[in-house]
Amino acid sequence: MTPFEMNNQTHVTEFIFLGFSNHSSLQSIFFLVFLAIYLTTLLGNMLIMLATRVSPALHTPMYYFLSNLSFLDICYTTTTIPAMLVNFFREKKTISYEGCLSQIFFFVTCAGTECVLLAAMAYDRYVAICRPLQYPVLMSVKVCVCLVTGSWLCGLVNSVTHTALTTTLTLCGPNQISHFLCDIPLILKLSCSDTSVNESVLHVASATIGLSPCLFTAGSYILIISAILRIPSAQGRRKAFSTCASHLTVVVVFYGTANFNYDRPREGYSLDMDILVSVLFCVVTPMLNPIIYSLRNKEVKGALRKVTGACAFPGNSSA
Repeated sequence: MTPFEMNNQTHVTEFIFLGFSNHSSLQSIFFLVFLAIYLTTLLGNMLIMLATRVSPALHTPMYYFLSNLSFLDICYTTTTIPAMLVNFFREKKTISYEGCLSQIFFFVTCAGTECVLLAAMAYDRYVAICRPLQYPVLMSVKVCVCLVTGSWLCGLVNSVTHTALTTTLTLCGPNQISHFLCDIPLILKLSCSDTSVNESVLHVASATIGLSPCLFTAGSYILIISAILRIPSAQGRRKAFSTCASHLTVVVVFYGTANFNYDRPREGYSLDMDILVSVLFCVVTPMLNPIIYSLRNKEVKGALRKVTGACAFPGNSSA
């Protein structure tokens, strides 16, 4: 498209989401389902954060990272689900241009931060199992704060870069997004200007923020598993593996759904399948994280029982 033709186009001021539009009769059911998922996500992650704060047994680096992961998951779902719930009652499911950019910024920030934070949690488990004598030094309070801060900085820098590049795109129409949220690859498809720089930066970011933490996490667990297998007693192996089983499960769920969401071929898949895969990655995964940790971790289960018991019977909390 020539510059003259681009100037004659009407620039996009809002986007129309096509996600869930194929099932107009099920909008009320979708609303109830996603509202339940959102409330479960909020409750589960807030309980994890409260338990790690009030229980002295959880004042360790592993649970410090877990509380940050829970806070991140709350931010993650709040970026997408509330707007989705409102749109279920709209015949025309729209979002403003500025609202779309804001959603991209917060969504990419949370996704990038979670990738790096999961790698930091893998490093914590590696030090705990492979270098237990050095654990107090290698995982001091200062180191933990730096790892969490670094995770957020990586996510923010990545997000600011992508959001700034997205503002340079010329969007002339159509303004329909075959999804329920704004994401960078979806906006690139709507651009009538050159997107080569955006695509190049997206590939670089995928390698640095996505692939590198994934490979680091995988490498850490190879070393962890090899160290566990060298433990002579079966009880010792079981105890060592139990300390990282929850995190390993979360990592597999997160990267498994992310890989299927972004790296699968787009041809041959219906809109409903695209939506289902994205729901698993963006909506279901943050809900599962506190469930996974509470089901597989005795310390978390014990702390959650105390927290819920104190909330249910505040008069007995001092006993």
